[in-house]
Amino acid sequence: LIHSAWYTEPGKYLTSPKNTDCLIGTLQMARGALQADLRRFVGVGTCLEYQLGPTILTPETVLAPSTPYGQAKAAAFHALSGLFSETKTEFLWCRLFQPYGEGEHAQRLHPYLHSRLSEGKPVTLGSGREVRDFIDVKVAGETISAAALGADVGAINICTGIPKSVRAFATEIAEIYGRTDLLKFGTLESNASDWDFIVGQPWA
Repeated sequence: LIHSAWYTEPGKYLTSPKNTDCLIGTLQMARGALQADLRRFVGVGTCLEYQLGPTILTPETVLAPSTPYGQAKAAAFHALSGLFSETKTEFLWCRLFQPYGEGEHAQRLHPYLHSRLSEGKPVTLGSGREVRDFIDVKVAGETISAAALGADVGAINICTGIPKSVRAFATEIAEIYGRTDLLKFGTLESNASDWDFIVGQPWA
């Protein structure tokens, strides 16, 4: 069983009380997995469970989430680790970093960039200095699938390990359209939740 369902509406999910509902639902699903004698339970977590800082995040990095979203995901990891520890069901927790790509919500960065640039409209952005570990959603899905079918247990990172600034990410997309002139960095204030550096050690 691969459990990836969670509330992730852009602009709301980080602080939403719905995170508690998702945590409760996850634990109920896990109990069902045990009752069904499933061999393996795979959950999808987040890089925001970690104590964020200027270093590469590994599965051994301290968990110190600063948002209700990260806190609920970390709580799920701890609870499921304990729940499955004395059973025959294997437990794997995949911490996802910055996915982008097909099917993404229109308000997120990647589709926003393509939408504005394809129409020849200016793109308002923050400073773009934030460094992220961007991963195509198809690659992320393939990695999670491979890990689910493997033998690893515990926590792993679903990421590339490649640091890339938001400015570089946006510029690469703008170059596809030949319109880097439309990128207006510094026209938006940086969000308080825009951590400076989030890059992980990928699962191998």
